[in-house]
Amino acid sequence: MPIKVGVIGTGYLGRHHARIYSEIEGAELVALIDTDLEKAKKLADEYNCKAYSDYRDIIDRLDAVSIVTPTIYHHKIALDCLTAGKDLLVEKPITVTVSEADELISEAEKRKLILQVGHLERYNPAVLAVSGMIKKPRFLEAERLSPFLGRGIDVDITLDLMIHDIDIILSFVSSPVIDIKATGASVLTDTIDVAKAWLEFGNGCAALLTASRLSPEKQRRLKIYQQDSYLSVDYQSCEVRSYFKKAGDIAFDVIQPEKKEPLKEELIDFVNCIKQRNKPRVCGKEGRNALKIALDITEKIKNTNGEIN
Repeated sequence: MPIKVGVIGTGYLGRHHARIYSEIEGAELVALIDTDLEKAKKLADEYNCKAYSDYRDIIDRLDAVSIVTPTIYHHKIALDCLTAGKDLLVEKPITVTVSEADELISEAEKRKLILQVGHLERYNPAVLAVSGMIKKPRFLEAERLSPFLGRGIDVDITLDLMIHDIDIILSFVSSPVIDIKATGASVLTDTIDVAKAWLEFGNGCAALLTASRLSPEKQRRLKIYQQDSYLSVDYQSCEVRSYFKKAGDIAFDVIQPEKKEPLKEELIDFVNCIKQRNKPRVCGKEGRNALKIALDITEKIKNTNGEIN
């Protein structure tokens, strides 16, 4: 039997959730839910499902839900869905606060439900390829730069873009963060538009992260320095370069994994986790941990530069 899925939120990303659920095997897109019912109806007509303005009108007829609303609504909707016994994929960041995330994690564990967080870069083929090449990283450097698009500007860049790299770096470094230094600025909006953060881990590893929505061009890169090799990941070209010493010189290999749509791979994994009752690649706890570091970085920036908002 296919998993009956509903998508709550039909904005930019919600539309892609709807498209993919309508395509993937093992899922049946049953409902699109949005407070703007006309917008939901228009999209529902396109994907041959039904539209609702209130998720509580359809929740009993669903097996699973994607929550793709503004973050401020994640906790209330997710808690209602978990209480109703539904498996969930919640887009990142998981919630506004760490305590809200902890409550969702506790509820999902109590009811033995899937709680997956939408950190789709974990499904980028380049990230999957490089993950098998990482030994004991000593230093990581991430750059996530974007032109100003006017989208996502209601939240700080730390929670919009940087959180992707926080999540990936936490997955690569199996040690707690023991110190954070950060700086940033509000330039074109009332929120933080550009940020830099320095993370120190208990095992001696360190990471430098840069995120900006003020760049003339889009860039998504990660560099990993470890004993005997240096790895470079380009998220956009889906390419990994491995640099190493050979015969007294520096040589390199280029790995180009098959390009796949990360969001599609993420939703396929979500459906498979539901069917097999497996732990998701990015579970609620990992989403919570990335949120905590992103919030700590945000607080450091605001304490250093004065309240930005």
